[in-house]
Amino acid sequence: MISIEHLSVEFSARPLFTDACFVVNKRDRIALVGKNGAGKSTMLKIIAGEQGPTSGNVAMQRDVSVGYLPQVMVLSDDTTLVAETEKAFGHIHELQAHVEALHNEMAERTDYDSPEYMELVEAFTRENERLELMGAQNYRAEIERTLQGLGFERSDFDRPTREFSGGWRMRIELAKLLLARHDVLLLDEPTNHLDIESIRWLEQFLARSSAAVILVSHDRAFINNVTQRTLEISCGKVIDYRVPYNEYVRLRAERREAQLRAYENQQKEMADIRDFIERFRYKPTKAVQVQSRIKQLEKMVPIEIDEVDNASLHLKFPPCQRSGDFPVICESVGKTYGEHCVFSDVDMRIRRGEKVAFVGRNGEGKSTLVKCIMGEIPFDGTLTIGHGVEIGYYAQNQAQMLDESITVFDTIDYVARGDIRLKIRDILGAFMFGGEASEKKVKVLSGGERSRLAMIRLLLEPMNLLILDEPTNHLDMRTKDVLKEAILAFDGTVIIVSHDREFLDGLVTKVYEFGGGKVREHIGGIYDFLQKKDIDTLDALHTLQEQTRVTPAAGKAHAAVAEKAAPSEGAISYAEQKEIARQRRKLEQAVKDAEKRIEDLEDAIAGIEAQLSTPEGAADMALCTKYGELKKELSEAEDAWSLALEALED
Repeated sequence: MISIEHLSVEFSARPLFTDACFVVNKRDRIALVGKNGAGKSTMLKIIAGEQGPTSGNVAMQRDVSVGYLPQVMVLSDDTTLVAETEKAFGHIHELQAHVEALHNEMAERTDYDSPEYMELVEAFTRENERLELMGAQNYRAEIERTLQGLGFERSDFDRPTREFSGGWRMRIELAKLLLARHDVLLLDEPTNHLDIESIRWLEQFLARSSAAVILVSHDRAFINNVTQRTLEISCGKVIDYRVPYNEYVRLRAERREAQLRAYENQQKEMADIRDFIERFRYKPTKAVQVQSRIKQLEKMVPIEIDEVDNASLHLKFPPCQRSGDFPVICESVGKTYGEHCVFSDVDMRIRRGEKVAFVGRNGEGKSTLVKCIMGEIPFDGTLTIGHGVEIGYYAQNQAQMLDESITVFDTIDYVARGDIRLKIRDILGAFMFGGEASEKKVKVLSGGERSRLAMIRLLLEPMNLLILDEPTNHLDMRTKDVLKEAILAFDGTVIIVSHDREFLDGLVTKVYEFGGGKVREHIGGIYDFLQKKDIDTLDALHTLQEQTRVTPAAGKAHAAVAEKAAPSEGAISYAEQKEIARQRRKLEQAVKDAEKRIEDLEDAIAGIEAQLSTPEGAADMALCTKYGELKKELSEAEDAWSLALEALED
């Protein structure tokens, strides 16, 4: 479909990449990877035709349609959500107008037997069939499915686009791109403004799509789930790995090892040749051999080693005072805007040292509850902030609070304390402010750069409760690893609002699910939560309701008893008495089984609690996860016992 032939790009005489050659085939799923500044976005712009290369060309098959989603775009605000999305079907509207014109011309003419009229009929038939094949009858249903998959509600459809935030307007552009049915999709960081549910919907959409996909993303899980081929831009070259991203990481490590061995062998060989030349340079009897060695040395092409940033930066939060045992306690907390209830009856107790995630669709109240905790908005119920709690809050608007008149370096230098001041440039480099970028004025930074700078400031201030709202949106994979390592080593409490599954994996031990006006607690990591949702139901995340599971015996018995009337013992037949006695025996056995299950679980939990009381046990994440699973099973067993007992009493 697309052939990239000897492509080279230079900026100010500095080559970004040279002699890039690769082919994009039908249904290819390609991840474009490389360090920041390697030229990934530039490559997408060249393929999309928005930028020209220094040399080389992009050859494309005839009639191949390319759709491009940049990280930043100019958005229009002159229409409603549905009307804006319908622009993706402009080609259908043009064809409908053409068919309508042909129909009107046929109605006006009376020369039914003329060759011209027959040609008109054939043209009308052909174009009308083409219109049907393009799905002109059901494109509105397709618009609704796509918009809802990306998180919009039906009530949003007639809202003007200017009422939506920048992130939601980017979703509108993504919806238009997906609906246009392009042959090739170029996606530059498509998950930056999506929540977990919308990302998973996008994964499924791309899996079903017949289009070829080239994407740039820092979301490892998304790349692994979508792509099966990896293009790496490294050392100014484009290297094609025809394997998924995880496999690419392994092959790249092996490739670099082989390069290192070859480089070392070449360096040894070159040293031996130079040594020979120096030893025998002035001996007439060795003149021929010396000249031969000199020519051999000149012909040797130095082996290049793939760029790998092995700088080991370990960022630690500064020491802070110890907070109370429960930094945040919510009791029947609720928030309404007019008649709209965002959430109600939220009961939450977050212990000191816990790292928890707030997940759910955008608009379900995650950021609203954070604002309640911060005291920024009024609410119903009781929300208690523990003794000695000092809150560090990161949100997108934090970037607007930076002093625009000073440099990046000075912004961090003013908050850094102690030994950390010696590592300011290393820290700035890890967050993509290396070299001359550290001397930029804050006022010239982009929105993403300001967000990263605000994140660094937060990491250097002594806080014991961190609240991070989408902290990874503008970070590359290495920087996310630096941040994740710092949070894992942090001995305070952390609340993270994020859609990045890979970032949350292994970081949080509890998940709070926001949806349907409720907040539900789930013990365990993010993948435990997602797996549970997949097993329990296939509905959208915001419609999922936690179902109480009961034992089969108790459930069937309870249903049987509920269906029966309750006549007196003497008014029923012998067969009915026998059936009731049988049901009673089953219920009694169900109660005994549930009691035995509860006893076994309590013993197992007591054993784990004893292990967790030791320093080694407290640091064992697997043990903590097992403890959470057992507590959940105990709750379910107690529910089953309660239902069986109620049925028996009935």
